[in-house]
Amino acid sequence: MPPRAHGPQSPRTAVNHPVFARFYARVSVQADIRGGLAAVRAELLAGLSGRVIEIGAGNGLNFPHYPRAVSEVVAIEPEPTLRRLALRAAYRSDVPVDVVPATAEALPVKSEAFDAAVCSLVLCTVRDLPRSLAELHRVLRPGGEVRFFEHGLAPGPAMAAVQRGLDRTLWPRLFGGCHTSRDALAALEAAGFDITSQRGLRIPERGPALPTSYCVLGSARRPPA
Repeated sequence: MPPRAHGPQSPRTAVNHPVFARFYARVSVQADIRGGLAAVRAELLAGLSGRVIEIGAGNGLNFPHYPRAVSEVVAIEPEPTLRRLALRAAYRSDVPVDVVPATAEALPVKSEAFDAAVCSLVLCTVRDLPRSLAELHRVLRPGGEVRFFEHGLAPGPAMAAVQRGLDRTLWPRLFGGCHTSRDALAALEAAGFDITSQRGLRIPERGPALPTSYCVLGSARRPPA
């Protein structure tokens, strides 16, 4: 079944970063091919099944890695340029993918409707992180799983200070609202999720560290009712 077309967002929720979106589309594809991120995406999604919601689907690079046991992916992407690319990727996907123009802070889906949720390099960019995670908590069934792959706060004080300085100045404006110093694990726990697995990654593995090099890959659960 081809992915469904949806109407535009309202002006209040619209997100539009055309220059960054084109830059991200090029860089992300190269990172998958040359930087090993395709393997990270495959690990992120391995073993998922049932209905899945993915927030910040970007240009759809996760879609080829969803297992056949997934019955449907609802892919949330607010940025128009990236959403068009995600729609193209959805047509090529082996699992049904519905690309939806919405933001993580206001998911247009029913409560407790999904078996799993996916957050992949997106929690750094959402406008309201606690509200976005509260929405994920709402739409997951009790016991539902969150898979996450995010960059965030550096473990060392020097780089952490650099990250906070960047976040207060030009970085979010240049990179589509990205914040380099957010702590995804702490935010998930504050939203009521139980962290079930985690491992740190440095991307790229070699060479000088970047403000976005400090990543975490793992899973969390909404506690059973």
